[in-house]
Amino acid sequence: MTQTQTPLAYLTGFGNEHATEAVPGALPQGQNSPQLPPLGLYAEQLSGTPFTAPRRSNRRSWLYRILPSAMQPGFRRIDNRLWRSAPCAESEAPSPNRLRWNPLPMPTAPTDFIDGMATMGTNGDAGNRNGVAIHIYRATAPMLDRVFSDADGELLIVPQQGRLLLCTELGAIEAAPSEIAVVPRGVRFRVELPDGAARGYVCENYGAPFALPELGPIGANGLANSRDFLTPVAWYEERRVETESVVKFEGNLWSTTLDHSPLDVVAWHGNYAPYKYDLGRFMTIGTISFDHPDPSIFTVLTAPTDTPGTANCDFVIFPPRWMVAENTFRPPWFHRNVMNEFLGLVRGVYDVRADGFLPGGASLHNCMMPHGPDPATFERASNAELAPHRLADSLAFMFETRLVIRPTEFALRSEALQADYDACWSGFQSRFRD
Repeated sequence: MTQTQTPLAYLTGFGNEHATEAVPGALPQGQNSPQLPPLGLYAEQLSGTPFTAPRRSNRRSWLYRILPSAMQPGFRRIDNRLWRSAPCAESEAPSPNRLRWNPLPMPTAPTDFIDGMATMGTNGDAGNRNGVAIHIYRATAPMLDRVFSDADGELLIVPQQGRLLLCTELGAIEAAPSEIAVVPRGVRFRVELPDGAARGYVCENYGAPFALPELGPIGANGLANSRDFLTPVAWYEERRVETESVVKFEGNLWSTTLDHSPLDVVAWHGNYAPYKYDLGRFMTIGTISFDHPDPSIFTVLTAPTDTPGTANCDFVIFPPRWMVAENTFRPPWFHRNVMNEFLGLVRGVYDVRADGFLPGGASLHNCMMPHGPDPATFERASNAELAPHRLADSLAFMFETRLVIRPTEFALRSEALQADYDACWSGFQSRFRD
């Protein structure tokens, strides 16, 4: 039998224990690995954290599948395309220069999600499980009889143009612009393109899995609410067809050929699974008196480290919101940051730059490098009538990480790199009055 439809039904709650079955009776009752699992299925545990991780942070799921995933031939190295990992041998010594890119052009030949991935920068060390890689994907063809998994890190996917249909071992997710999807480390999936083409951003997180940030004085509610994160229900396909399985392992791509589709999990339970989130559900927190709060109030997800308050990576958004602060410069102020910032724009106009930062583009401001509004934005905001104002149709985001982001050779040689980015801050005049 082959599942011919891909259901887009979801379970709710970030990191919740879920139990779901595509066929009634597929989940065993009372134990995880009975001598003979129901319906002749094979039991397999998928662990995303060490077995002895504290209960509050332990991530694992039990899968009940048609064939065990251990039934695979050996892998062979294949070309890495434009995928790169940290430490990246080809990267030049990082410079303090601020960088900005126009949107990368779409491929002219049919190109799927794997082949259309281009790494923009890396930091840390994938083998040591710290740092990130930041990619931009450009796809014009679906993955046919092909699946992918990443043993180096989890993938936070930010669509910018076109929807993605992620058919994973644990169910199917559709992610559109203004939504995000996260595929955990090691989970196999196939990417289809409902709109024929797609482009977007990916943060490959080598460190601890993304989690919701603590709320502290904000209290019990605010920012991203757990109930708005959606995890797919069980779905499977039973297809005896040659399928290429591509794995990213220790920075390289490897391939093997299976004689069946590995997306054959009929039921599963646990808390290690893909999920999606609609960024429009983010409850924005802001000032209702004066001054501009730190951008940490826009944190959707954080990958923690052993240093409290210092993330391996924060995923931060700048969504539509009301600006009401009195006697305040309302756009983000000039600043230098010990963290390192990679920005992308999903739609609209970013409120710090008058022009040059386009949807699908990106910018990089590394540790302690000054940045902020350009002269036109500064003058407009400094002299604006401070009535309540809504930023109605803009969605920018930031991958903020504790380690310096090293641009790849591709990023530095790309025609999309803007040669005159520094010029956007030229033209400021002294306003000092003795």
